[in-house]
Amino acid sequence: MSHQYYKPAKSRLHRSELAVPGSSPKMFEKALNSNADYIFLDLEDAVSPNDKIQARANIIKALNEINWRERGKTISVRINSLDTHYMYSDLVEIVEQAGDKVDTILVPKAGTASDVYMVDCLLTQIETNKKIKHKIGIECLIETALGMSNIKEIAKSSERLEALHFGVADYAASLRARTVVIGGLNPDYPGDQWHHGLSQLVMTCRAYGLRAIDGPFGDFNDPDAYIASAKRAAAIGIEGKWAIHPSQIDLANKVFSPPETEVTKAKRILEELEKAAKEGKGAAQLDGRMIDAASARMAENIVNINKLIQGK
Repeated sequence: MSHQYYKPAKSRLHRSELAVPGSSPKMFEKALNSNADYIFLDLEDAVSPNDKIQARANIIKALNEINWRERGKTISVRINSLDTHYMYSDLVEIVEQAGDKVDTILVPKAGTASDVYMVDCLLTQIETNKKIKHKIGIECLIETALGMSNIKEIAKSSERLEALHFGVADYAASLRARTVVIGGLNPDYPGDQWHHGLSQLVMTCRAYGLRAIDGPFGDFNDPDAYIASAKRAAAIGIEGKWAIHPSQIDLANKVFSPPETEVTKAKRILEELEKAAKEGKGAAQLDGRMIDAASARMAENIVNINKLIQGK
């Protein structure tokens, strides 16, 4: 391992993240009672310009009147992007009036490290002024060519930063890529045209201690395609995916939860290597295969996510 080390971000269960428009307060209670690990109340793309201010008020009310944490939810708010005049009011009003109820702020269309710096600076000032005791986290959507080209600088931009999300819809628009459905595969491409972006994102997140989250899949009437998309993401190390419809929540939870057989095997690997270590050996055998320190690190990942799930 390199001597250079980046401290891992706060550990949170993040298999499924339900998007809830701030302009639809009737959906808040449904979100609370869902099986989603994560909820983000949205002020950006899911809210029309005419509804932005009312949506902000709805979210502040929901944060103050609904006990999300008591129900095991991590609660995030997606503010409007920095190129709009809504952004500063989103951040100031929500954090000043309900900041102690917010776990993270989701920053859309992050393009440079300075975007994160601006949000961090405002959060720091508001927390100090309002004497908010806990430090609100930041998450960023990588959904533009600029953001992807600057992803490493963004990943290192703030100690508040916890996760990067792959915003496939706007990313496709930014690249002028041809798509048939948000997050879906274009049959004209020989494989998965989102693989490069997701791989770049997960590699960057793991290098700098962040969580890596996949974004939306638009056709909520096609559960098989959603599952296939989630499985491709999970295979390369992504730990969760958005749900833009309640029907996608359980699908994400299942895909991003290690099967019981994997958990059992992971525990056996750690047990065998512990025995080997006591005997002065650096490697061991399990079920006819060699296992070593790298096997232990992979096994620990599985055991740790299972602990988070069991503790929910």
